[in-house]
Amino acid sequence: MIRIKAPAKLITAGSPHDGTAWAYKPLSGGELQRVSLARALVVNPKLILADEPTGNLDWKTAEGIMELLEKINKEGKTIIMATHHEGIIKHAKHRIIKLDDGRII
Repeated sequence: MIRIKAPAKLITAGSPHDGTAWAYKPLSGGELQRVSLARALVVNPKLILADEPTGNLDWKTAEGIMELLEKINKEGKTIIMATHHEGIIKHAKHRIIKLDDGRII
């Protein structure tokens, strides 16, 4: 038997679902993002590449995803994130590297 240590709190954080309703209701964008993060964390990586993790999410949900990424970072994992979301960039607490047409500016 294979045992997987899935971070269940990450999946259900801020979600109205308790996990059992997922088979009957489609997941929201924010829930899908949390599930994607949980899947990435199962293998305990040192580095997470997040391509537009807040794309197509409302501001409140995007803030929740960013808080989760911050918690993951505080646990010692490196997060490399690509985003066009100016609000997310302004709230970033760590190093920011801006690119324009493939060049660092």
